[in-house]
Amino acid sequence: MRASASEYLNLHLRSHELLHDVPLYDVSSVDLPGGGSGRTIADIRTLESATPPSHIATLLYGLRYLLGRVFGWDREPMRPEDSFLERLSQRDRCDSEITPGTVDGHFWILYQFPGEALRETRNNTVHGFICTALVSSPNGYILYWGVYVRRASWLTRPYLVAIEPFRRVLYPAMLRRIRRAWIAAYVGTSRNDTAG
Repeated sequence: MRASASEYLNLHLRSHELLHDVPLYDVSSVDLPGGGSGRTIADIRTLESATPPSHIATLLYGLRYLLGRVFGWDREPMRPEDSFLERLSQRDRCDSEITPGTVDGHFWILYQFPGEALRETRNNTVHGFICTALVSSPNGYILYWGVYVRRASWLTRPYLVAIEPFRRVLYPAMLRRIRRAWIAAYVGTSRNDTAG
C-alpha cells in the first residue's frame, strides 16, 4: 500500500503548490477496481462516513487522543493565523465543494475538489496535512494518501519516531476499509476482495 513519492509528486495536484515548503512524509495508495466513470473524492467521503471505522483505527486513535489529553498535546486548538487557509487563492475557495476551514474531526478542510482534497491539523506535536487524490486507472481508480508534516515544536521528531510502528498498521487498515466499501458499492458484494 505504500506508494512511490515520485509517482505521487508527478500527479497534477494543487497540494504540491500549496505545500511546496512542507516535507512530504509518507505516501500510500490503494487500487479501487471498477467504479464507473466520474467518481470523485465526495464518493470516497460518502463511503467512509457510511462504513464503521476499523477496530484498529478506533483503538489507535483512542490511544493517541488519550495521550494527547494526558500530556496536553491538543490543549490549544488550531488558530486561523496558524493555518494554511491564507494560502488558498480565490479560485481555490470558489472551486472547493466544502467551505475552506470546515472542521472535520481533528482536521480543518482546506479544500475539496472532485479529484483532490486537503485537510490540515495542528497541535503541540505536528503541523500535518493529508492530501487524498483520486486518479482514474485502466482497471478503475487509484486513491493516493499523501501525508505532509511540518515541525510544530521540539516534540515533532520524537513523536514521529514513536508513532512510526502504529502508522504502518493504521494507514493500511484505513485504506483496506475504503477498498472494501468501494467494492461493495461499485463492484458488488459477490466479488472476493483478496487484495486487502
